[in-house]
Parts: sequence; structure tokens; C-alpha cells
Amino acid sequence: MTIMRCLSIKKLSHLVWTVAIVAALMIIMGCQHQPHAERDAHLKGLADCEEIRSHIDVDDRIGTLRNISHAFSQRCYDMVLDYGSRAQADYRYKRFSVLRETSSIFLPDGMLTEYVLESYERGFLTFLLSASHYQLNNPDGSKVELRRLDHEIITPLYNYGEDPINILLGAVMWEALDEPDESRVDWNRLSTQHARHKPVAEFASNRMRAIDDGKEATGSWSIYAIGTFPEVYWDLQFTGSSNGYFSVRPKQRFGEDCASETGLRISTQPWFSKIALRHDGGYHPLLNAQSWLRLPFGVAYSITTFASGASIVIGGCALDVYAKGDGALCEMSLNGGTALMKESPRVLRHTLQPDLRHWENVPASFLFTTASDVEDEACFTDLSEYDKILTNKIFDASREAETNGPMNG
Repeated sequence: MTIMRCLSIKKLSHLVWTVAIVAALMIIMGCQHQPHAERDAHLKGLADCEEIRSHIDVDDRIGTLRNISHAFSQRCYDMVLDYGSRAQADYRYKRFSVLRETSSIFLPDGMLTEYVLESYERGFLTFLLSASHYQLNNPDGSKVELRRLDHEIITPLYNYGEDPINILLGAVMWEALDEPDESRVDWNRLSTQHARHKPVAEFASNRMRAIDDGKEATGSWSIYAIGTFPEVYWDLQFTGSSNGYFSVRPKQRFGEDCASETGLRISTQPWFSKIALRHDGGYHPLLNAQSWLRLPFGVAYSITTFASGASIVIGGCALDVYAKGDGALCEMSLNGGTALMKESPRVLRHTLQPDLRHWENVPASFLFTTASDVEDEACFTDLSEYDKILTNKIFDASREAETNGPMNG
């Protein structure tokens, strides 16, 4: 009897340790990416630059990028130049570590690595710096950043390649700086985008002809942000995917491109496409290989979780019978073990989830217009009423910075 009791105690101890290990694993995975909804909701109501500055933590890279966007929208241009320049330098390169890269195979993707800016994010950040210099009456600083923007687009580093959005931002900024020859270079690059962005390509061709004929734009350029970049949804897809075993898509559709006599509209879907191919073997072989090496560990963690739950059910009920209990222990074990077994798919998903971190509060679309009133721009008037409400001016070539506060119009 004593031997049987010792065995039962050992079995119970084993179950406790198993549950503790699995619970610890689930807690670690659940802490991988903490939501920022509460912080964002607070910052959206802020208009004071110093309050925004107080929320910036440069160690929180995604949070810093969000706050830089917010600072720009609130015309805190000095702050954009300060923290944007730091981010431009510090968030650019990935620091590789053999221990870290090896350890990451056993944990969710990105858990042990700092976020590094993608090419489109480096480009957009450079635009914000250029526009901030412009609004602070520093055209030379603005031009320096625009030349850096050209370099960022073609630099073979993290999802480089054609980026029509940043090229368009550059073209408009060069025109605002009264540099038609520089602007023509970007319009020329955009004119080749017929396959994917036909309205934009046609508008670019018209601008090139106007520049060649010595004609200026019909008015000062204004840039508007429409909506917010949609959330990224992913799922496991083991067949028919070139992006590892992931299917990555936006939760909401992007809007259509548009061109008129006075302006044009382009969605940020090309930026999303760069996020979606992050685990493509042809783009980043290391991330692709790590995702496949992580797969058996994810399956093992999931099976362990399920088996632990089953052990709790069987062991608890066996102990209840052995102790001639009233069934309370068996019922508790059944409820606890079943709950743990149900977590098995979530453990698998958490372990295998790809690192899809990105600069979240960028627009879903950009609107560029030379119309004096946005209500006169055809690419604005054809938007839904909901999208019109979400449209905000972020740059006005005819306007100089005076005080902090959002732009109107």
C-alpha cells in the first residue's frame, strides 16, 4: 500500500511539473507581441508635442514609429527630425547572433530579434524627414533627405525594389521644391508602372510632357492620408504558397488607384505585398529556413500540450478512484485537462506564427492634388463617405509651419 501511494505521489508530481512547463511555454508565447490598442487610443487624442514626446520609448521600435507618424500629423516637426533621424540610423541594420538565431527556432518568429525597418518604411520615414525640413523652411535639408530617399528605394536591403508610393512622394516633394528636372526623373520611373498602376503611370506621363513643355503644375501640391493600413491576417498554408507555409493577406481590401486632371490617388497595397513575402525563400532564405525548422518543434509543443491534458484527466480520475473519493478530483481533472487539450491548436499557431511586425499607422492610401480645395479633387469626391471622414492633410507645399496643431483642409 505504501509503495502504491508513493507511486501515486510521483505520478501526481510528474503531472504538476508537466502542466507547469506547458503553462510557462504558453505564457512566453502569449507575451510575444503585446497589443498597443490602449496606448494608441490615448495618443490619438493628444495634440501637444511634449505629451507625444513623453510617450516615446526608442527601445520600443514599432511604438516609436507610430509616435513619429503621430508627431508629424500634429506638426511636431522638430520632434520628427529628432526621433526620425535616430530611427533612420538605429533601426536600419539587423544584428545577427548565432545563439539568438539558433534559439529562435524553438520560439515564435521575431521573439528574440529587434525589429528592422523594411525598405518602404525607410523610404516613408525619409519622406517625413524631408517634409519636416520643408515645413521648417529648410529646403536644403529637404533635398538631402530626398536624395537619400532615392538611395533607399534601390538599396538591396530588406525588401528593396520598385516602390511607386515613395517614388510618388519624392516626385511631388521635388516639385514643391521647384526642382522640375529632379521631379521628372521620378515621374519617368512612375510612367513605367502601367501593369500594376495604370492611372498613376498615365498621370506620370502627362506630368513629364508638361515639364518638358515648361508648364508648371496648376497649383501647389497637397498630400492627404486616407484611412489606416489594414491589419495583417495570416494562416497556415502548406501547399501552393511560395512564402514558406504562410498565407498572408489584409483584413480589409485596399482602395483602387485614381487619376484626374489635378491629382491622383494610390493605395499602399505595394507596401503590404512587401510584408507578405517576408518569409519567401527567394527573398530571405534564413527566415524561410528557420520557419521550416521551427515546424517540428511547434508540432511537438502542441502534442505535448494535448498529451498533458489527457494525462491530467486520466491521472486525476485514477487518483480519485484510488483514494475512494467522491468524484470531485476526477471532475476537476476532467475540466482542467480538457481545457488544456483545447489549447493544443493555439500552442501550434503561436509557435509557428510569422514575424509580421510593421509600421502600423501609415495610411491605407495617399491622395496627391494641386486643387486649392480637396472638394474639387475628383479622386477625393469619388471616395465613400466613410473614407472622406478618414482623410487628413499631411503636407501642404504652400504652407509654412507656425504653431503645433493638425492641418485643416
